[in-house]
Formats: sequence, structure tokens, C-alpha cells
Amino acid sequence: MTDVLTFTENHAGRIRLNRPKAIHALNTGMCAAMLEALDSWEGNPAVEAVLIDHAEGRGFCAGGDIRMVAESGKADGRAAREFFFTEYRLNHRLFTYAKPVVAFMDGITMGGGVGISLPAKFRVATENTKLAMPETGIGLFPDVGGGWYLSRLPGRVGQYLALTGYRANGGDCLGLGLATHGVASESLDLVKELIVKYPRDIETTLGDKGGGLQRPGLFDHLENIDRLFASDRLEDILASLAEDDGEWARQQLETLRTKSPQTMKVSLRLLREGAGMASFADEMRQEYAVASRVCTRPDFIEGVRAVIVDKDNAPKWNPATPEGVTDALLDEIFAPLPEGEVWTPA
Repeated sequence: MTDVLTFTENHAGRIRLNRPKAIHALNTGMCAAMLEALDSWEGNPAVEAVLIDHAEGRGFCAGGDIRMVAESGKADGRAAREFFFTEYRLNHRLFTYAKPVVAFMDGITMGGGVGISLPAKFRVATENTKLAMPETGIGLFPDVGGGWYLSRLPGRVGQYLALTGYRANGGDCLGLGLATHGVASESLDLVKELIVKYPRDIETTLGDKGGGLQRPGLFDHLENIDRLFASDRLEDILASLAEDDGEWARQQLETLRTKSPQTMKVSLRLLREGAGMASFADEMRQEYAVASRVCTRPDFIEGVRAVIVDKDNAPKWNPATPEGVTDALLDEIFAPLPEGEVWTPA
């Protein structure tokens, strides 16, 4: 079975993720095939828009092929770097694509799935949408452009999403601008059919089918998020949560205590620096350098073991405390790569 289907239909290019047993998690071959399709369609006047969705299954895309990346990270990391290099080229290609792209974020949309949906001009959420960047729970960080997108959300919501891995529903996504439109899942087939027939009328088609999303629950907590996650120092955030006597703050503190101190600090620095990046290419260059190093570090190997392989959900982080993650270690992780190893756009 082909992991991703690329084809044209009327005046639209179609990209359909087709790896349902893995909730359409991306691998290097899938990213390369999508890049090839996008390249072939961009200069083709018969293709006026691109649609990205998924075949059967309960989610749009659960992320990347984490098991492969972890196995590679245990060795020389070459296959992991090849994956990130190709995936980030795909992210950048979508971000700069000359034709309108419509991404249907129906169901689970996490990690790599966020990376191929947020660059799209039209981002469609449904009542099934569960969008998250849960990487700190496996010793990774919100990559695929996370430092760019999350740092540009209102207030401190981006930092909150990056640290906690909160699952945003369709209403949250629409309210935050992560989604541009809301469509009830039962209307998706009709909406896609209309876009394929009338690719110049995407805005009208999506506007006519809006609604059906849940109330944005995250918005009940924006004041607390801005107050308690105000600092770019992880120690300050943990202290603020510990000093607050509210139940919500207690729950967030419990959540953060399960995450990797190293990659929570990496995430905060990534967003701080990402807010000032001059271009998306600069962001991806930075994230590739960070990913190249983080994927071979102990926390990622241990996080994948605990959450995905053994599923005991009891990772032993190293360093075990935020204080153990020094500025020198972060500088090492964020240092530019040597010439010849640097990420470049396609």
C-alpha cells in the first residue's frame, strides 16, 4: 500500500495521507513524495489549488515516524537527520507555495501533522479536531515550524501549548487562528467536491459550510495562561504554578512535572528566538540544528521508550530537574551546524 496518494482531480492537486495503522504518521518517503507532487503542480496551469487530507482512520496525521527517529538516534542519527531535512523542506515548500493549499485537520493533528497543515492558506477544523504539539512528553520539542507559529499566538498561549501539549479542539483552533474555517465532518466530502470543481471559489465554499465546532474551552483560561506562563524561564513558570492555589494551576503543574525539563527549556528558547526570526527559512534552519542534536540525546531515547515502546509512562529524564539544564547545554543544542550540514530549502 502506498503511504501517500498524490493525484490530480479536475483542477486540483490531491495529497491524501494513506497510512491509517500509524494514524498517517509521516516518514521520509511520504515527505519526498509530497514534495515531488508539489513541484510538478506548481508550474502546471491546469492545477489551481492543492488539497491535503487523509484516507480512512481516526486522524489526519499523528506526527512523524518517531520510532524510526529514535532508533536512528541511538546509532549515528543519519536517518533521523535525513527525515528532518526532508520534512522541513516540505514544511517550507508549503509555507511559500504559490497556489492556494487547503488542509483538512479532521481528527488527530499532531506534530508533523501540524507541520503540513499550518503552512496552508486554508486550514479547516472539524468537531473531531485535536491539534497538539505534545513533543516535550517524549523529550522532543515543537518543531516543524512550531517556533514560528506558536510564538505568534496571542499572549502566552504558544508557550502554554508548547510546554503542556494541550489538545486544542476545533473551536480553540478557530479562535486562535490556527484554523481559518470550521466545517462539520459530515459536510467534508461535499466541501472537497466543490473545491475540486471550483478551485477559485475556495473562500466562498468554506464560508458557506462553516460552523459545527465545539466551544473553545482554552479561552476560559487565557488570563491564567498569560499570568502563570509569563516568564521565559521554566523555573519561574513552575514557581508561579506552585504558588497559585487554584485547581487549574495545580493540574498544569502536575502535567509539567511529567515532561522533559531539557526540552521544555529548549521549547521556551525556541519560541523566544522564533518570535524574532526574519523568515520561515531561518526558523527551519534553526529547528534543524536543534532537532539534529536533540534526537540523539538521552531524553528523546528515554521518552520514546517510556511513552511509545514500553508504554510505562515513567520516563527517567536526564537532567532530572530544570536546574540541571544549564545555559551552556542549551547553547550547545542551539549552536549553528558546521558548514555542509546546514538545512537549506528545496
